[in-house]
Amino acid sequence: MKTTNAEKSSNGIQNGVNQVDEPDTKVETNSNANTNNNSNANVQNNVVEAKKEITFVKPTEGDIICEYAKENLIYSETLKEWITHTAIDIKADKTSVIKASADGIVKSIVNDPRYGLTVVIEHDDGYETVYANLLTAEFVVVGEEVTQGQTIGTVGNTASFESSMECHLHFELIKDGEYLDPTIYLK
Repeated sequence: MKTTNAEKSSNGIQNGVNQVDEPDTKVETNSNANTNNNSNANVQNNVVEAKKEITFVKPTEGDIICEYAKENLIYSETLKEWITHTAIDIKADKTSVIKASADGIVKSIVNDPRYGLTVVIEHDDGYETVYANLLTAEFVVVGEEVTQGQTIGTVGNTASFESSMECHLHFELIKDGEYLDPTIYLK
């Protein structure tokens, strides 16, 4: 005697057996696996994002001899006038080593007519750091990936706008084109 699919289902339910066609079981299993994989991927993405937070370290040791002053005017002995100052100037002996403040890629190395030999490094999330008044920048090339603490140059006295000051690093921090006070971000 032949049993129909309807009878099989009916018999399975009456006997307390849960009969499910094979393809449905596989779909259900795959669906659960995908849900678990997506949850794991979300957790992993959150972990990766947490690791990507950028930290900046002081590029050289020394006292800050000129503070960041974007909103206030400071008097420039070199220019003999009141100006804004979108950087901090860190006192350092001539030829002191300058290190990358954070991981990034060297965007440019230029001899700026105002701030002398200057290295600009691009970082994640729209940040850039600017290292000016350098004597040398021979340790890096444009396009090079650098790591935090890697030597990028040495301190000089090449900034014509700050030539009456003692030797120092002119250090700027920029995010999406806006100047930030580096002292807030340095750890």
